[in-house]
Amino acid sequence: MATTSAGTTRRGDRSPLLVALAVGVALPGLVLRLGGLHLSPPIDALLFGVAIIGAAFLLSWAAEAAQVDISAGLAIALLALVAVLPEYAVDFVFTIQGGNAYAQYGPTCLPPGSTEQSPCGLALANMTGANRILVGVGWALVVLLAAIRLRRGGADAGAPGGAGTSHQPGRPTTVTLLRTDSVPLVFLLLATVYSLTLPLRTSITLVDTVVLVGIFVLYSIRVAKAPAEDPDLIGPSAWVGRMEAPRRRTGYIGLFVVAAVIIVLCAEPFAESLVETGTELGISQFFLVQWLAPLASEAPELLVAGLYAWRLKTTDALATLVSSKVNQWSLLVGTLPIVFALSAGSLNGLPVDAMQREELLITAAQSLFAVALLVTLSINVVGALSLLVLFVGQFVLAATLPAPLQELELLILSGVYVGAAIVLFLRKRHDLVRLLRDGLRTPYAELVDAK
Repeated sequence: MATTSAGTTRRGDRSPLLVALAVGVALPGLVLRLGGLHLSPPIDALLFGVAIIGAAFLLSWAAEAAQVDISAGLAIALLALVAVLPEYAVDFVFTIQGGNAYAQYGPTCLPPGSTEQSPCGLALANMTGANRILVGVGWALVVLLAAIRLRRGGADAGAPGGAGTSHQPGRPTTVTLLRTDSVPLVFLLLATVYSLTLPLRTSITLVDTVVLVGIFVLYSIRVAKAPAEDPDLIGPSAWVGRMEAPRRRTGYIGLFVVAAVIIVLCAEPFAESLVETGTELGISQFFLVQWLAPLASEAPELLVAGLYAWRLKTTDALATLVSSKVNQWSLLVGTLPIVFALSAGSLNGLPVDAMQREELLITAAQSLFAVALLVTLSINVVGALSLLVLFVGQFVLAATLPAPLQELELLILSGVYVGAAIVLFLRKRHDLVRLLRDGLRTPYAELVDAK
């Protein structure tokens, strides 16, 4: 008979095996790193990338288990922050390399006559790719998986579509957030509006750090006021969360430490192997860094969100991804100039070339459109498909169009995102006003009571 006693494992619970598996898949990468071994750049990149994925799962489980001991709002913010720590690690590696190159070669970050991709540009490539994957794939994934689940008869317990999801014949499936989710959405909107100015610059400076990190700090203070709730945990996070308090805290702190060690050891060789793979195979380094590296660091978060969506816990899934987007678009972008300044030994900002300005523009434009879709705290299948189709369309066009047309493509798609966002905000201006009021001023107790 299964037991539910604190600190015990239910019979048939595979959680310890999953934790061991996550550590196990990281071992080959750790052996390469600690042994100073090298196979070939593609294989090295694969092994280090898989190690980072394993560590990201450990981080996700630890952050979820920690929700037992902290407030609901702060728990979501912590989960979102921890889930993207692998992304921070990889991006910081590229930023440090860019800073070192800046100190040696100046603003171009390249020796005279070099035709290689600028290391400074690779730092921003990784960041913009991660942000666009999170929204274009992650946000859409939650809604579309819920819709598929419902069409296959997943609704039960008398709630049409489960918590946060509704489906009526002849109408698109809709995922609805809680009123408390106004808070991350508003701070994401603030960070997005400010980030629309970044493509107008030639560098991202410490002034941008003050603004963007300030937005994240204010966001963290705001969500910390949310009352504590019993989290709905599954898998290894539930296994750790059921333990008695001392063992539970030791458990998730231990997972944090193991994951952090793996990430610290594997992030740099992963980044270097990825660049070497591009050189060896004749694949664009920019392409690999912008799309392949973020897939490794974002994969666990997307898989966890997909699992929650399949269980029709769509509100939790989407709220976590929204919170992740907040910290990526505020704290991650805001800390890059600090890392760059320390590695470059200069207070000059991280250089932004013409290509990166276009990438920053379309990333900010996509973010604005995504917030506009959620201004009513709900998004349906049509909205989710628009996010996914525009993302995939941009990806396909970038891979197939000749270089002279790629700049035009990014500008046109950015215009589509911004234009659609403005139309949505104008049509739903009363919802926008309410969202701003709830996100910035309404007491948290009132937001919670309105759930």
